[in-house]
Amino acid sequence: MSRVTRSGPIFASAGEISNTGVVKNVGSDSTAVPAGHDGRTRHAVARLLLEQGPIAAVSVAEQLGLSPTAVRRHIDALVADGEAVDREAPRRGQRGRGRPAKLFLLTEQGRARFGHAYDDLAVAALRFLAEQGGEEAVRAFAERRVSALVDQHRAAIVAQPDSAERAKALAVALTREGYAASARHVGAGEQLCQHLCPVAHVAAEFPQLCETETAAFADLLGTHVQRLATIARGDAVCTTHIPNPPPITVGETDTRPSDGGEPA
Repeated sequence: MSRVTRSGPIFASAGEISNTGVVKNVGSDSTAVPAGHDGRTRHAVARLLLEQGPIAAVSVAEQLGLSPTAVRRHIDALVADGEAVDREAPRRGQRGRGRPAKLFLLTEQGRARFGHAYDDLAVAALRFLAEQGGEEAVRAFAERRVSALVDQHRAAIVAQPDSAERAKALAVALTREGYAASARHVGAGEQLCQHLCPVAHVAAEFPQLCETETAAFADLLGTHVQRLATIARGDAVCTTHIPNPPPITVGETDTRPSDGGEPA
């Protein structure tokens, strides 16, 4: 397995990641960003590509209060530096004349600008732990880590009335921990997206980090969840599907947990 050398401190927190930018998804604050210093503005543009990508340049311009021309200049620079890529927007109806609309998102290199510096140390520590205690020691560490991450938010999440509101509350909690998360309704359930993973490159070598995180989400939400994609495996976003609970038929007792725990 190749050695991980970039991005994703295993002990990262929200305080280590810049809050510059405007985000209207669940779990993020909306704050106007002035068109000031180029570096600060480009960071704000990159932040929106991170948290909402794939996203159109015109949408970035609207949310940041900048001209489309200025935003395209920053996006073009990010693309030229290998920090962003474009993809064709989904086609809706019959396409008219002109060039196809483009959506933009950050690459792995682009995500690395958001505060990742300690991969070598984290990977070396886990390798040593695996050598000394085996896979179970690594899993025990991963479970303790994710427990510390979610337990402080447990009460706020399980207090929500249904799975949709719990997913939104979890997105807020994860964003506070540096994961730039959002939640939305999709089909027969909710979809939780983590646009930034502070441990992605460590998890590429130690998938126990992703596995225990998924199990913790299921426990917290009181339902089975399914991981559809992870940044650690090379996907653009970590995506988790949270199915809606089955309907209760007339005369059937509702035994679903109401607080994320076991039924009474």
